[in-house]
Amino acid sequence: MRFTTPWIALCMAWIAVHAAAQTPAVTPTALPPVTTIATLDLPRYMGTWYEVSKFPNRFQRQCVANTRAHYLAQMDGSVQVLNSCLTADGSTIDALGSAKQIGPATSAKLQVRFAPAWLSWLPQVWGDYWVIDLDTDYQLAAVSDAKREYLWVLSRTPRISTKAYDALLERIKAQHFDVQKLERTTQN
Repeated sequence: MRFTTPWIALCMAWIAVHAAAQTPAVTPTALPPVTTIATLDLPRYMGTWYEVSKFPNRFQRQCVANTRAHYLAQMDGSVQVLNSCLTADGSTIDALGSAKQIGPATSAKLQVRFAPAWLSWLPQVWGDYWVIDLDTDYQLAAVSDAKREYLWVLSRTPRISTKAYDALLERIKAQHFDVQKLERTTQN
């Protein structure tokens, strides 16, 4: 029974650390929420999209070129996602995932997962996939998350005009994204 007091102290310390980690940080200048496009025609969004640029992220560290995503509607209403890219040694990395719309059938908010299907019940395996900008022809898009941690600019073609790209960047800046963090993606 002598180690009861240290055990209680250890438990209290763990609770304090865990509670502090769960408390949102207060920032002096809070940004407005990220806004998605008003409606998304999901069947029209299906097909291949080429990555034009992105915020650097840990899960694409090995990708050096030819990054693209292929979306395929499934009978159950979900979307099969196949991401691929070229690595420095010339090999290709493929990541097969699944996406689902959140809300109504026209919602621009989706969640995507690349973890095995048997883990899909865990909320942590799902990530935001919010379409925040999309031209009327469904040729150029910007995708992010609720916290502005991720950002991808996607196009139906491997290359886009500077004018279209710059106009998209201006719209993204209006949503308080730091476009200076974007890295252009090589498409061969």
